Amino acid sequence: MIECLEEDGRISFKVRVVPRSSRSRITGEHDGALRVCIRAPPVEGAANEELISTLAKAFKVPRRAVEITSGHASKLKQVRITGVAVSVLEELAAGN
Repeated sequence: MIECLEEDGRISFKVRVVPRSSRSRITGEHDGALRVCIRAPPVEGAANEELISTLAKAFKVPRRAVEITSGHASKLKQVRITGVAVSVLEELAAGN
């Protein structure tokens, strides 16, 4: 189960990023974090930008609603998304 904090219409949770994957997609849960495969390499912020785009598309929110709050240079990141319920995160983690 993904550890998630919900406050003021925002959810905050951990993301485990897998760079240089064959395609960008959410692949489920791993050690309490949402596992997201990203095509971009972890160079000059390219993976972070693609992570934001992938999460915005999956959660059906604008890119500006997705923020990486910590772990900018790490595979394990803390992400905050505005305007989304925890139930959406649980559905994506389950692969629905």
